[in-house]
Amino acid sequence: MTVPSAPHVPVLLDEVIAALAPQPGDVIVDATFGAGGYTRALLAAGATVHAFDRDPDAIAAGEKWPETAENPPRLVLHPRRFSEMVNALADSGLARVDGIVLDIGVSSMQLDQAARGFAFSADGPLDMRMSQDGPTAADFLNEADEGEIADVLYTYGEERQSRRVARAIVAARPLETTGDLARIVRKALGYRAGAPKDPATRSFQAVRIHVNAELAELETALAASETLLGEGGRLAVVSFHSLEDRIVKRFLRDASAVSGGSRHMPITEAAPATFTRVSKGIRPSEAELARNPRARSATLRHAVRTAAPARPETVRAA
Repeated sequence: MTVPSAPHVPVLLDEVIAALAPQPGDVIVDATFGAGGYTRALLAAGATVHAFDRDPDAIAAGEKWPETAENPPRLVLHPRRFSEMVNALADSGLARVDGIVLDIGVSSMQLDQAARGFAFSADGPLDMRMSQDGPTAADFLNEADEGEIADVLYTYGEERQSRRVARAIVAARPLETTGDLARIVRKALGYRAGAPKDPATRSFQAVRIHVNAELAELETALAASETLLGEGGRLAVVSFHSLEDRIVKRFLRDASAVSGGSRHMPITEAAPATFTRVSKGIRPSEAELARNPRARSATLRHAVRTAAPARPETVRAA
C-alpha cells in the first residue's frame, strides 16, 4: 500500500461529532471508515464503533488500531459495503444502534494514490474501484457502447456535452490510464490551460460513480439507517456534490413528513415521521476551508430518529 503524501483530514469533524452527540457506551456506525477520522473522535468520546469500508487498504490499516484488540473490542471492522449494514450488524448480534455517520464519495487516500486511478492529477491505471475487485473504469469505457457511456456521463457527471465526449472516447479506444481519459475529454471539450475548472472533472466523477454504484449504495444505506437507529438515534450524512445531496435531502424530507402516501398518491392514512430535528445543509467554515480546501463542496445533513416504526418501503430497501 502506498502511503499518501498528504494526511487525511476529516471533513466537518466538529459538526459531525456534535450531530452524533456520542456518549460513553453508545454503539455508533462509521459507515465510511477511510482513515478513521470520525471513528477516532467517536472512540475518544467513549463510544463503540462498528466501521465499514469496502476498500481492503482501509480495513488493513484499521486492524492495527489498539481498540480492535480490546475485550470486548471497541472498534469492530466490517470489510463490506455500507449498503450491507443491516445484515453485517445482525451477524454481530446488533439490531439497533445509537448513531450512524456516512461520508459519501471517494476518500482522500484513494485520490492521493495514483495507482488507484481515481484522479488525473497524476497519471495512473484507469481503475477507480473502491473495493479493488470487479470491472475497472477502463473495462467500462473500452467495452460499453457509445450510448451507455453518454448516459453515464450525463446522469452522473451532469455533462451537457456527454454525446460528444462519449464519441471521442469510443474513437480513441483502448484507454489505459487516467491521463488517457483526461486528454480525450479535454480535447473533445476544447479545454484551455488555466481555465477555472478542468472539464475532465465531470467525466471522472461520472465514471467513478458508475463503477462503484455509489448512488444506489447511498439509497440503500439511508434505508438501513431508518431500520437500525433506535429512538433518539442520530444520523449524520456528509455529501460532496448535488446528486448525493439531493438523495439525502429527499430521504430526510420524506422520512420527516407526517403524512401518508406520496406526491403521486392521495393521502389515505396519516403516517408518523421516522426522523425529526432535520438540519438544513451545514457547510464548512472559512477556517476549515483554509485548513482543508477539499472540504469546499461538503454539505452535512443530520436528523434524529423517532419512536415510529420504519416505513415498509425502507425496510424492503435495506
